[in-house]
Amino acid sequence: MTGGPRRRARSFSRLTPYLFIAPAVILFSIFTIYPIIASFLLSFQTRQAGSYVFAGLANYARLISDDYFLTALLNNFTILAIQVPVQLVLALLIAVGLNSALVRFKGAFRVAYFMPAITALVAYSVVFVILLNTDFGLVNYFLHSILKLPKIDWLANPFWAKVGLMMAITWRWTGYNMVIMLAGLQQISGELYEAANIDGAGTVQRFFRITVPMLKPIILFAFILSTIGTLQLFDEPYILTKGGPNNATLTAALYIYRQGFQYFDFGYASAISYVLVAIIAVLSWFQLKIGGADSD
Repeated sequence: MTGGPRRRARSFSRLTPYLFIAPAVILFSIFTIYPIIASFLLSFQTRQAGSYVFAGLANYARLISDDYFLTALLNNFTILAIQVPVQLVLALLIAVGLNSALVRFKGAFRVAYFMPAITALVAYSVVFVILLNTDFGLVNYFLHSILKLPKIDWLANPFWAKVGLMMAITWRWTGYNMVIMLAGLQQISGELYEAANIDGAGTVQRFFRITVPMLKPIILFAFILSTIGTLQLFDEPYILTKGGPNNATLTAALYIYRQGFQYFDFGYASAISYVLVAIIAVLSWFQLKIGGADSD
């Protein structure tokens, strides 16, 4: 008589964990897995007479001769090669400074440096548009009125537009990487520095012989995150320059937006997206291999 209820209770207890995770799995499938699969299939289609038809690798072949896509990729890699190393060096130096026993009010400084990372992307981009204004911006006021240097057309000159974009990105993300590196610094044993100090090592020697080697995994992690973020760059160039002037700040993500939501060529936009994903995956793998080899 009691066998049936007990079996039902055991069956229900086994199903309980699945019932709890079911809402999350369903939502994840609808809003993440399905769009990934659908966009991947869409990358092999083109729109003809108002409907999508299978086109094989036509969208991917089109990328090879697309000058705008190649320009966007070149801009991404230019920012990656210049801005990311500068940003990580600044983050490391600030982290070392805040980790020093000589610095007071460390909590206030950490919050101040990290605040840009939690500032809304649109808000901070608009602030930089105002700061870099050619005629009324605070940056040009400082250069022209105080330093007696000529005004710079920050957002209308191809070269200076890139520089202004890098300045904005550096301001926002340096503090974020600083927190990551500061966490790594606090895991380094103080005994290593004491032993090096006894052996007569100076500040610079301790930095390059102890701090940097011990932080290699953390620096690699921050570098990979920064690489992924740079290759996905969209908000700053969209708000600051709209990808101009003359496509000097056009990025791959901004080009995807143009193709998908301005020209409604979603098949081609999907193909660009998956090529970008492949590039990010290859670069991340390469960085991990190089970093792993250095660690060994």
